[in-house]
Amino acid sequence: MHDTSLSLGRHIVAAIRDRSGNIAIIVALCIPVLLASMALGFEITQWYMGERSMQNAADSAVTAAATNGGANYDVEARAVAAQYGYVNGVDNVTVAVTNTAPCPAGGNNCYRVSISKPVPLYLSQMVGFQGTSVINGTRMQNVGSAATATQATVERPYCLLTLAGLSGHSSTEGIRCNGCPMADYTGCNIMSNNTATCNGHTTLADIGDAHSNNNNCGVQPNSNMPQVADPYAVLASNIPADPCGGTYHYYVPRHGRDPEVPLPASNVWSGNKTVNGTVSICGDLQLSGNVNISNTTGDGGILIIWNGQLDTDGNTLQTTAGYLTIIFAGTNGASTHAPTGGGELNFSAPRTGVWKGMAIYQAPNLTSGVDISDAGNSPTWNITGIVYLPNASVTFSGAINKAATNGLSCFGMVVDNIRINGTGLILTACDQAGVVLPSSTVPGRAQLVH
Repeated sequence: MHDTSLSLGRHIVAAIRDRSGNIAIIVALCIPVLLASMALGFEITQWYMGERSMQNAADSAVTAAATNGGANYDVEARAVAAQYGYVNGVDNVTVAVTNTAPCPAGGNNCYRVSISKPVPLYLSQMVGFQGTSVINGTRMQNVGSAATATQATVERPYCLLTLAGLSGHSSTEGIRCNGCPMADYTGCNIMSNNTATCNGHTTLADIGDAHSNNNNCGVQPNSNMPQVADPYAVLASNIPADPCGGTYHYYVPRHGRDPEVPLPASNVWSGNKTVNGTVSICGDLQLSGNVNISNTTGDGGILIIWNGQLDTDGNTLQTTAGYLTIIFAGTNGASTHAPTGGGELNFSAPRTGVWKGMAIYQAPNLTSGVDISDAGNSPTWNITGIVYLPNASVTFSGAINKAATNGLSCFGMVVDNIRINGTGLILTACDQAGVVLPSSTVPGRAQLVH
């Protein structure tokens, strides 16, 4: 009996000291915890990857929306998000877009795109995680990302601006190019405050903007652009009072065999002329031969034709020294307020003074007798500067080259509306020429801010 008890005691002590099964027990107890941790880690990784994918989509979508800047900015944003696989309303995806989001620097005009999508829970429920929602009886976790951008702007100059579409301008179209295979506005931007339609040719303008629809005008055509106000109407305040006292002289062929009404000598030019300061002509100015204009004033010469036309009659008017601005002023009536008659205009606008950069200026109060049917061709235009014809319907049939004297390759035109048939050599040395082209602040590339 004693031996049996002693033997049993030794076995009990040996069993207590034997720890070979402890590891198995510990592992068995830890397996659920390990599985839960791995499951949670796996799902968190999946959520993170989903968020990164959504962030990339949101960044691209908000950049597209802010760069668009138009009425359909939200459509463009959702289209970009869809390219990343996030289609609004499909598989519980939400793509929210706004252009009134708070900006980090202040204001509420930032663009913001938020993308979210609920994903089902799997093993993470083993640790009691219940997610953020229940959809069709399945617990889900909402995953999402957002991005904010501001709309950057750039100042865009135009060598051609049509005013049709602005208040007071009733023309139904701005720019039209029918075929015009020789038109070349390379290095130039064009803008219509109404429509722009180019059939068969883009005009090769770098950028073609239109407030309404732009059909193929420009290498980069843009529709729905902000309108551009008349940039030069304010210059009319610099036109002096009419000195003619109501008497104007016109070259008028009479009916039958009556002789033509002659113009006085003051209205017929040929040879060398000095135009310092302001020179006024009452009625038509006709060239009876080539005219060489010179001046010594720093601001150039100002030639104002009151209630009359400039009839080159096949001759050339050019500056041989100095600069020139030709202004058509007066009142509406039967008069023509424009250059006519073939030949050539060859001069450069002043580089200083109130008429800096302005070559030809039709006063904005003139609405009749202002149209030009053969611009650049009859007469030929070799002009450096701006031609401002705010109420004129213009057919542009010729080529524009720089002036021979003091000429740089810079030309700009502002008209009511234009049909382009000819060519254009319109380059961009305008800073040196003292020319400030019409311009507009337009949407540029967007910038992410958050």
